[in-house]
This record gives sequence, structure tokens and C-alpha cells, in this order.
Amino acid sequence: MNVHKSRHRVIIFFIVFVGVVFFSRLIILQVFTEKYKQFAENNVLSRKIIKPPRGLIYDRNGKILVSNEAIYDLMIVPAQLKLDDETELCRILEITKKDYQERLVKAKQFYHKPTVFISNIPLKTYGVLQERFYEFKGFFVQPQSIRKYPHNTAAHVLGYIGEVNREDIDASENYYKQGHNIGKSGLEKVYEKDLRGVYGEKYVLMDVYNTEQGSYLNGELDRPAVIGKNLISSLNLELQLYAELLLKGKKGSVVAIEPETGEILAIVSSPAYDPSMLYGRERSANYNSLVSDPDKPLFNRAITAMYPPGSTFKVAMALIGLKEGVISPSTAYGCPGGYIIGNLRIGCHNHSSPLNLQQSLTQSCNAYYCHVFRNVIDLNKFATIYEGYDNWKTDVLEFGMGKKLGIDLFNEAKGILPSTKRYDNIYGENRWKSTNILSLAIGQAEISLTPLQLANFSAAVANRGYYYTPHIVKTYVDNGKYYRKIYDKHLIDIDSANYKTIIDAMADVPNIGTAIRYGPYFKEYQICGKTGTAQNPHGDDHSVFISFAPKNNPKIAIAVVIENAGQGAHWAAPICFLVTEHYLSQGKQNEKTKWIQDIMVKGVYHPIIIKNKDLDEEDIEEIINGDIETETTITETNKDAGE
Repeated sequence: MNVHKSRHRVIIFFIVFVGVVFFSRLIILQVFTEKYKQFAENNVLSRKIIKPPRGLIYDRNGKILVSNEAIYDLMIVPAQLKLDDETELCRILEITKKDYQERLVKAKQFYHKPTVFISNIPLKTYGVLQERFYEFKGFFVQPQSIRKYPHNTAAHVLGYIGEVNREDIDASENYYKQGHNIGKSGLEKVYEKDLRGVYGEKYVLMDVYNTEQGSYLNGELDRPAVIGKNLISSLNLELQLYAELLLKGKKGSVVAIEPETGEILAIVSSPAYDPSMLYGRERSANYNSLVSDPDKPLFNRAITAMYPPGSTFKVAMALIGLKEGVISPSTAYGCPGGYIIGNLRIGCHNHSSPLNLQQSLTQSCNAYYCHVFRNVIDLNKFATIYEGYDNWKTDVLEFGMGKKLGIDLFNEAKGILPSTKRYDNIYGENRWKSTNILSLAIGQAEISLTPLQLANFSAAVANRGYYYTPHIVKTYVDNGKYYRKIYDKHLIDIDSANYKTIIDAMADVPNIGTAIRYGPYFKEYQICGKTGTAQNPHGDDHSVFISFAPKNNPKIAIAVVIENAGQGAHWAAPICFLVTEHYLSQGKQNEKTKWIQDIMVKGVYHPIIIKNKDLDEEDIEEIINGDIETETTITETNKDAGE
């Protein structure tokens, strides 16, 4: 009996003790703790997310390509919403009641969390709301920044940002919240984690009128936002703008690389778009308009479009022929108007014959490279056509053709180097030979490359046998410290001595070769190049040109592709010459070449100018101004003027 009484007393004592502890704690929290006193005097504790400014993007010379501009978003916390009449709010915001209800339904998916109700409200609207928030409980304004483009250039490279979707939120493990922005394309997407910074938090106390009463606990729980890292790109702003000017009204691209480093100096895709179109309240309408545009301005032709390289590929074939030992600089072949074997004929334009290696490149002889290709594929050391072809393909891949180069942009295409299986499907297993695929020798048929790959190949030749991974971002800046990014060096398994004849030939192309119409006007820059006319089964041929300059210690390597523009000498070559001149002369206008610039910018070429090398400047000016009715549109070609 006594045992039971003792247990009973212990239980009562324990219950009383626990009650005293809870009661004491309650008194301490409510009477002596300041933060709960503040809660008692105020209605709502609001947690606000502080969006950091995104990092800026500069060109190689410190000129701003992307900056920030302050805007205001109207936020809502649906759980706190108290609104007697939505009509007045709709009037201030200049939206319909239907629009209001649709936005409210969307916001209620995040019932207790702040979400964007309307982004980028005008400053005037922000001022009106600030004075009347007591009428619109549950709403508040959050400042943030949007991207600003001082020069409206390089849209495909810089990219754009947009509001996160559910997929973005889930992929970030809920780092992002509804209403946050994220890079959607270009550098904004590739370097999102560097540019975005770190979100901060601020706790504020709100009164019954939904007005801020100050920070909570003197900001002890607040966490400041950390600004994003700045990026220093490799782009040269003036060169980028100039290349865009030359491509205005055309479809195509220009890619310029610094051979010594692999840094992209300019990368243009045309047609382009104004990057500021994809920000603000008109973003959705503008985006739909760009997507539906048949000219595909959102498509980055520089890294995603694939074209037959045409005769520019003969440079690679010459180097492979030297590597495999099937030709030497003195090797000569005749050209009776093309390469003829049995019923097969690959035509060629008029030139002297026979030609040695250097002359074959300068005059762009098709027959010569048909011989080289067959000799490489059919070498005695290979037991089958499959071994010979795969060996040739391995040599081509070393130049960075037919594979992704790893540029710091999304959606890079790898190009097309057909496999033996593809030819098995076309001709049957063990039923095809080198003559069936002979068009590969001159960069036609199934081979397709991107302008980036062509520019990179030109840089590799300029370097006499190596290239660095082409890239846009050189350096990033974090807390005032500069960090240089390191990129891989790729060596090509070809003796550097083999490049001499090839480069000598490329140096002749603008002066006595297929680009002679415009080349001599740029002689001082020692440009080495190669023309190409890429056959296009869907329309007129594409104009292609690759080059580097100067011949020794080259500073710039370029590839130009102009769609449906005919021969490489007519459009791609002069654009390439002008871009080279602009860069090496540091933007100085050359009056002696201004007439060529005028032709390129106006988007017409003139057969009389191309054919007649004895015209004086006055005659040329009359033709350019339309005083002589001989203009020909960009889509036409002059087959007698060289390649």
C-alpha cells in the first residue's frame, strides 16, 4: 500500500514539475524576451528574398556588353491577401479583372510564399502603390535588376535570362523559387552559377496596414545578397559590331579567333535580334515572334548550322596527303577540265595545267585533290577500303572537324563526317570504293562542318599544327580578384614542316589565285586564305572563305559563310578581308577599300567590277551608287570569275 502511495506522489510531483517548467518558460518568452514582445505588438513577420545583381559581362578591352538596370516587381503573398475591391488595383496596374484572377490563381499555388504578381512595373505605378499599400494587404514591391545591353550586339553569344519554370526549380534542388530568373541561353546559361550570385534574406515587421515597421531583431537573422561574378569575354566589341554590319541583310556567319590562344574575337550569326527584346513585359510576345520568323533569328548559325566546306577542305586534304606520303610539294597532276575516270567526271574551272601542290591550292584544282584523296584511301598499306577510309577520317578529326570543339556555348553541333556504315547502307557492304565517295575530296557530298570548325581549322594551320579549345570567356572576377580560365591545347599529328608549302599557297590565293578580285587591296596585311563554293541541294551555293593574317605570327583567323551567295571569292572572301583589315588596323577606315565595304554592306555585287580589274575608282563609285544598271542580287553568281 505504501509502495502505491509513493508512486502516486512521484507521478504528481513529476506532473507539477513539468507544469512549472512550461509555465516559467512561457513567462520568460512572453514577458522578458524582446522578440516576442515585438510579435505581440505587430501583426506579421515578413521574410523577403533579396535578389543579387547579376554579374556584368565585358569585352576583352573592358567595355561593357551586359549591365544591370533597376526595375520593380509587384509581389503577392496570397495567405495575407485582404482586398475589398480589386477594381482600383486593376486600374492602377492597367490590367483587366480577368487578368487579375488568372494571376491570382497562379500565385495561390504558393499560398504562404511571396511570388511575382506582375514583373517590371513602371516607376510611376510603383510610386502610386507605395502610397496606398495599406489598401492592398498581401501585396508589396520588390526591387531587382534586369539586363541592359548598351550596344545591342552579340545576342546569340550573350544569351538572355527568363523566369524559372518547375523544371528549373527541381533541377536546382529548390535553390530557385517562383519568380526568380535564370540564364536561358548563351553565356547567361553556361555561366549561370557564376553570374547569378547568392540570394539574401531580410526579415521585416509589418503592421496591420501592411506597412514595414523596421527590421526584425535588428537584422540578426538577415543574410546579405552576394553579387554575381563579372565575366571578361574574349570578344572585341568594335570587331563584333563591324562584322555584324557586314552581314546585315544576309544569312550566314563570321567567326574570328586569336590563333595563339583560341579566344573568340568575334562570332556573328545573321539574321540576329535585339537582345533587349527578350526582357520586360513584352518578352513573351517578342519571343513567339522570333520563333515563328522563317529566317530563324534565334538560330546560332556560327556553331549550330552545318555546311559543306567546299574547296576550303582542300587545305586539309593537302596536309593529309603530305602526312600519308602520297604527295610532296613537287607532285604535279594535269587537269583536263576536271577529274575523269570511266563514266565519272568531277568538273573544274579553267586554269593552267599541270599544277604542283602549291599551285593546286592557289588555283583550287578539283582534279588534283581527287588524285590525292584516292591515293590516301587506296594506299597499299590498307587491306580494305574500310581501313583506308577510317584512317583518313582519323586524320580529319585531328583538325577538330566532325566533332564538338567544346566552346563555352550550348547547342554546338559536331558536324558530319560520314561513317563506313553509312556507305554500306547506300552502296551495300563491301560494294563501294574510293570513286563512290570522291566528292569528299573537294568538301562536298556527305561532309558538313560548322563555321566555328572552319575558323578553328584556319587557326590550327596558322599555328602550324595545334589549336586551343575555342572559347568566349577569358577571365572571371570574384571579390575584386581576377581568375583566368585555362583551356586545352590540341596537337595535330602532322610535321610542322609540311605547313610551309600550304601556307605559301594560301598567301597566293588573294594575290594571284581565286580571290584576286579583292585580295590585292589588302596586300599589306599578308592574308593567307582559301576560297570555297559549297554546293547546296536546297538552293543556290554557299559562299565560303577561311583565312588568317599576318602570314607570320598570325593574330587573327577567320571563317565566313554566306548562304546562297555563290562563289567564295564574291562575298565570303571580301568580308573576310574587311574584318581582317578592321582588326589589324585597329578600326581605322581605309579609303582605298571603302568601296568594297560599301558593296558588302549594301548587299549587291557587280559582275563588271568582278570581271574588269582595270576600273578606276570613279567607275566603281558609279556602279556602287547604281548609276550603271548592272547590279546583281546576292543570290546570283558569276561562274566565270574564279571559285
